[in-house]
Amino acid sequence: MTLEPGSVDIIQLAWARSLGLDDGAFAAAAGERITRADDSARAVRFVRLFGNSAFVGPQWVLDAARGLSDGELAQHGTLLALTREHGGHGLGATALFFADDLPLQQPAEELTVSPGSPEAVELETACPPDDVNEVGLADLEHRFTIMHVEDGRKTPVACGAYTEWEGILAQMGVLVAPDWRRRGLGSLAASIAAHEALASGLTLQWCAEVSNKGALAIARSLGLAAGGIQTSVLLG
Repeated sequence: MTLEPGSVDIIQLAWARSLGLDDGAFAAAAGERITRADDSARAVRFVRLFGNSAFVGPQWVLDAARGLSDGELAQHGTLLALTREHGGHGLGATALFFADDLPLQQPAEELTVSPGSPEAVELETACPPDDVNEVGLADLEHRFTIMHVEDGRKTPVACGAYTEWEGILAQMGVLVAPDWRRRGLGSLAASIAAHEALASGLTLQWCAEVSNKGALAIARSLGLAAGGIQTSVLLG
């Protein structure tokens, strides 16, 4: 789906604030890379958003990156090379997706959905630690867990969740139990959370590690619009 121009402005505002830039920085960039030196930064961040880019980190990395293209800075390996002598490690490259409206997904059968935290915590215990850490349900305030009901016993099988990000975006996440994957439950759980966020007046944001085929597939199946990429490394 395409985004309304006003939604793009909202997304750029949220990212400008996250990066410590002026509110209108992306709107005024006109294709020029925005840079901000922060010698106390514990991470280096490159963001490409709707055709404009921003690069934030200590002055030494801004100097080292002069002459490099946006395409090069979007590569995690480039940032690792630039920061190797300063202990650069971790994080990676994340594709950014957004939406200000989505079609409602209708389940094939009646669902039991729990908005409670215990069910989401129980689901996490059934999932690989890497998946749990990447999704970070504990950091997503609003959780909607699909329950499988059999013989009176309820088992959590998928959870869609969101939290407010910079006060104006809904940062989305979804976790599905391994035995219940590839059945459309991830898209369904994400859709439930997404519509709750939209009803609260938030614009949707979905961040997916570029190598996470499952998360990328869910973003596309929901109809989210690709908006850019964030690449970052931790220092020291």
